[in-house]
Parts: sequence; C-alpha cells; structure tokens
Amino acid sequence: MAASMPSDTTPLTVAPPLHITKVAFGHTSVEHLAERLKERGASGSLFLTTRYLPKRYEEIVGRGSLFWIIKHQLVARSPILSFGEAEDGRVAIHIDPAVRLVAARPKRAHQGWRYLEHADAPQDLSGDGSGMAALPPGLLGKLAELGLV
Repeated sequence: MAASMPSDTTPLTVAPPLHITKVAFGHTSVEHLAERLKERGASGSLFLTTRYLPKRYEEIVGRGSLFWIIKHQLVARSPILSFGEAEDGRVAIHIDPAVRLVAARPKRAHQGWRYLEHADAPQDLSGDGSGMAALPPGLLGKLAELGLV
C-alpha cells in the first residue's frame, strides 16, 4: 500500500541566501576590480582562497554572493558558485567573474570575510528602474564615494 501525502498544501519556504563580504584589497575602483576579475576568469575557474570554510557554507553556495568593499563602501557583488579545496589545505571560493554593481552602502573594512544577511545586502543597480546601471562605472564610483547612490 502506498503511503499517502500529507493533506497540508502549505508551500515550503526557502530561506533567503546568506552572503559574505570581503575587502577588494589593492583595488581603488569598481572598474579596476571588474577588469582584474575578468582577466583572471578568462584563464579558467576564478576563485579566491581563505583559511577556513564558512560554517554556514550551505546557505551561501549557489545562491549567495561575495560583496566587495572598496573605500569603506559595499559597491559590487560576485555570485558564489561553489567552495572547493585549494593548495596548502586552504579553501577555494569559486565566483562568477562578472561583477554586478549594487547600491553603495557604507561598510567598515575587515580582515578576511564576514557574513552578510540577505536583508542587509544592498540591492543591485541593474533592473531597479533608476537608470544607474547605464552610467559609466567611473562616474558611478565617484557618486558612490560621495554617498549619492
């Protein structure tokens, strides 16, 4: 006899993704970061290394993003594709090389990475109807530095 399904038709809720933040060390602008990631991604898989696998990695992988901090501002994000092994027992964070601009938000610099809850993550600039994504990245970066976007 086949087991019957529960009669409750309440849809399953999926928890929002978890993100992480990281300082884009050595990068002074979003354009510089985007150019560098594009170059590195052209030669194959693009990844960063870290000492430890995030304990909450299952909430991040495939749904979360790495939000980049430049000049004390969250300015862009790169979707996190997977986690893997790197040299010397380190962890590889595989990311999409395409940088997505976000509405700039102040964020203090820190070492390594930190969790960022989805509710606290800035919105993407593309598709928000503001037209900001159509601006040249240099101009957008200057506006972000001034706190105008």
